[in-house]
Amino acid sequence: MDFPSKLIENAVVELSRLPGIGKKTALRLALHLLKAESDTTANLAEALAKMRFDITYCSSCHSISDAAQCSICANPLRDRSTVCVVADVRDVIAIENTGQYQGVYHVLGGVISPIEGVGPADLHIDSLVERAGAEASEIREVILAISPTMEGDTTAFYLSRRLRDFEQLNISTIARGIPMGGELEYADEITLGRSIVERQRQLR
Repeated sequence: MDFPSKLIENAVVELSRLPGIGKKTALRLALHLLKAESDTTANLAEALAKMRFDITYCSSCHSISDAAQCSICANPLRDRSTVCVVADVRDVIAIENTGQYQGVYHVLGGVISPIEGVGPADLHIDSLVERAGAEASEIREVILAISPTMEGDTTAFYLSRRLRDFEQLNISTIARGIPMGGELEYADEITLGRSIVERQRQLR
C-alpha cells in the first residue's frame, strides 16, 4: 500500500497493530483523525497516554484501577465473603454487566497454558491462597468463573486443589450455561447472569 505521506504511513502502521484492525481500516481511522477537529485527535492521544501510564492494579484483586484499591474492593456494600475468580479484567466487566453478582473479585491475569509457557507461578494464584487463608479472612465462598476451555478447566482444577484445605471455604464453579470452548466476554448477559446465579459447588 502506497501512502502520500510518511506521517500517514506511520499512523496506519501503528493503528494496524491493534487487534482486529487491518491496513484498510487503519487508513480510514487515520484519515478520519486527520480531518477531525484538532481537539479530537489531541483528546484521544491524551486519553490513551493516561490509560497506558496512569492506570494501576488493585492491591487486593489485581483488577485495573485508578487507585491502590479498585472501586469494587473499596465499596463497603459489596459482599466480601464471596470471591469470584476470573482470568481477565474483561471477565469482571462481563459479570458486572449482568447485575447478578454483589461479591468481590480476584483476577488471575490469565490461565494455565503449558503450550504458551504460562504456569501457576505466572498467575495471581498465591495471592488468592493468601487471601483465603488469612487469619482475618471473611471469605466463605470462592466462585471459579473461568471460561470452560481445556486451559480454563485445568486452571480451575489446580485452584480447587490449592484451596481444598481451607475447611471454611465452599468452592463453586459457574453453571455450564456457557458453551464448552466459549469465552466469558462473548457470552450474552442473560446466559452469563444465569451461570452466576446457578453456580455449582466444586467437588473436593
